[in-house]
Amino acid sequence: MKQIEGGVCAAKGFTANGVHCGIRKNRTKRDLALICSSVPGSAAAVYTKNLVKGAPLIVTGQNIADGTAQAVICNSGNANTCNANGIEIANAMCEALAEELKIKASDVIVASTGVIGQPLDITPIKSGIPALAAGLSADGNSFAAEAIMTTDTRRKEAAVEFTAGGKTCRIGGIAKGSGMIHPNMATMLVFITTDCAVSPVMLKRALSEDVEDTFNMVSVDGDTSTNDMVTVIANGLAGNAEITAEGADFTAFKEALNAVTSALCRHDCR
Repeated sequence: MKQIEGGVCAAKGFTANGVHCGIRKNRTKRDLALICSSVPGSAAAVYTKNLVKGAPLIVTGQNIADGTAQAVICNSGNANTCNANGIEIANAMCEALAEELKIKASDVIVASTGVIGQPLDITPIKSGIPALAAGLSADGNSFAAEAIMTTDTRRKEAAVEFTAGGKTCRIGGIAKGSGMIHPNMATMLVFITTDCAVSPVMLKRALSEDVEDTFNMVSVDGDTSTNDMVTVIANGLAGNAEITAEGADFTAFKEALNAVTSALCRHDCR
């Protein structure tokens, strides 16, 4: 296993982008991020244990209940939490992106971060999606990483290369979070991508086990957030035999996942 560059775009088939769509007043700040796989993949997520959960977490949970996803859309500047129409807005984000990318709305992971309790206008998001999708690039990791930042002082990204089933696989991620960090989901938002073929059941197992020794052990200010979420999409384009049970390949995958999540944890609080 070795560290590589590229973050969420390190794995085959993944592209990303980030733009300013108008949620944030500062036009120099990107506020809408997109990560996309060229094919649908296995998906898993772990959510905040806070009793209050943002609408995007609820919608994401519904969308990936079948263990599949193809894209992630995330806005910053507004958490879409404690809003009467929060679910409606989160669903609208998925539907607008799905229409633009010609994919299923149920294959979209949706996330939001920023101010809690403020209405979120879908208009700038819908208006920004065409440019966001048009700018998707295998070099777009840094734009996506910037677009999910709020009080962060630096981008948080990591990626590694490893072997599973005799094939070279890659896994990478981006994260945001420098406040409202406490055990039981330390970082506010984490998006991970891999080209390793892993079944949804084993992907969920690996992620759930990993967060106990990584994100759930970091504390900054004793506060948890309503929008904390870690997601993983595995599109299988590395060509390895799908990991469906314990064994050497599952161990290799877990070690690579931990290398990425541990690195993202070390980047936090800045």
